Amino acid sequence: MAAVLLDPEADSRPGADASLELTVLMPCLNEAQTVATCVAAARSYLQAAGVRGEVLVADNGSTDGSQGLARAAGARVIDVPRRGYGAALHAGIASARGRYVVMGDADDSYDFSALQAFLDALRGGADLVVGNRFRGGIAPGAMPPLHRYLGNPVLSFVGRLFFRTDIGDFHCGLRGFSRDAMRGLGLVSPGMEFASEMVAKAALAGLRIEEVPTTLRPDGRDRPPHLRTWRDGWRHLRFLLLFCPRWLFLYPGLALVALGLGGFAASAGEAGPLQLGVHSLLYMAAATVLGAQLVQLALLTKWMGIMSGVVPPQRWLDRLAPYLKLENGLLAGVLLVGVGLTWSAWLTLDWGRAGFGALDPAQTMRIAIPAVTLLILGAQVAAGSLFAGALNYSWASSEGKPPA
Repeated sequence: MAAVLLDPEADSRPGADASLELTVLMPCLNEAQTVATCVAAARSYLQAAGVRGEVLVADNGSTDGSQGLARAAGARVIDVPRRGYGAALHAGIASARGRYVVMGDADDSYDFSALQAFLDALRGGADLVVGNRFRGGIAPGAMPPLHRYLGNPVLSFVGRLFFRTDIGDFHCGLRGFSRDAMRGLGLVSPGMEFASEMVAKAALAGLRIEEVPTTLRPDGRDRPPHLRTWRDGWRHLRFLLLFCPRWLFLYPGLALVALGLGGFAASAGEAGPLQLGVHSLLYMAAATVLGAQLVQLALLTKWMGIMSGVVPPQRWLDRLAPYLKLENGLLAGVLLVGVGLTWSAWLTLDWGRAGFGALDPAQTMRIAIPAVTLLILGAQVAAGSLFAGALNYSWASSEGKPPA
C-alpha cells in the first residue's frame, strides 16, 4: 500500500480524513533546533513503511519560530495556549486524525524513523504501547545518572506495584496508542505527570498494554531540558499516590488498625499474654483511630474518583456498595458510641461503689482508654457517613440523578 502523507494545509478538523492510520504527535516548546529533523524522520518512516498518516506538532507557545520550521518540514501544527506537556498532548490527541497515535518529544532524543514495532503492536490489538529504553538501549549522556539509576526505576516500580502492570519504563516519552481508547480515559493532567496518568488509567480501565524496546540518544538542544528532576519527579510520585488510595490510605490504615486492636487484645485481662502499660495502650488507641480514619479516607477517595469519572468503576467497590449506605454507617457509629458510653458508665458506677475516692491511674486507664477509643471511632464513622452522604447528594444533583 502506498503511503499517504496528509497535506498539512488541509482541513484541520479532527477526523477530517478518517482513512488515516497513524498520527505521529510531537509536543513542542521552543524546539527550533530539532523539530524539523524529527518531523522529517517521522515523514520518512511513513513514506518508507507505506503508512497512511500525518505528522502533527502541538505547539505550546514557542517563541523561537518552531511552528514555521515544523510546517516547512511537512507537519500540521496546532497552537495550544495552555502551558504544560500534558496540556499539549491532550490537545494533540483531540486533534489527531489517525486511528493510532505515536507520540514522542520533538528534541531528537527518539528515533522517529523506527516506529514499526509500535504500529505492529497496535495493529495486533494493543491499546497502549510503551517504549522501554532500558531494553532498547540508552546512549552515553542521553539520561542523567540520577534518572537512570534512581528516579525512573523507583517510579516505575511504584507504578507497577500500584497498578498491577508489567511496564518496565513507566516514563518513556515514546509511546503509541489507539486514539479512541485514549480519548475515552478522560486524561486531565497538564504537566509531566500526564505520562503516569496515561499508563495508570489504561491499567485501571483494563486496556491491553504492551511494551517494545526503543532507544534513547542525547537530545539535539543546546539548552537545559524542560524536565525538572525533583519537581517533576515529585509530581509523578504525587499522582501515583493520590491515584491509588489503596497504597496511600487503605493498606497503612489496615496495618495500624491491626496493630492497635492486636495490642488491646493481647493485653486484655489479667492473664493476657502481653500486659502493656497504660502509656503503650494510649499508642494502641491512637493507631486504631488513625488507621480507621485512613481506611475511611481510602473508600471516600476511591468513591469520589469514580463519581467524578477520574477512575473507572471498581468491581470490589460495587460489591461493597450495598453495605456502605448512609444509614448503615450511622447505625455502626451509634452502636460504637453506645458501647463506649456503656463502658464508660460502668467505669463511673464502679468508681461510685468505691466512694468516688482516689483511683489507681494504671488500673483505671486500662479500662478508660478502650472505652474512649470506641467513642472516637463511633463519632468518626458517623461523621464520615454523613460526609459521604453529602458528596452523594452533591454528585447526584450535578448529574440530574436521584441520590443513591
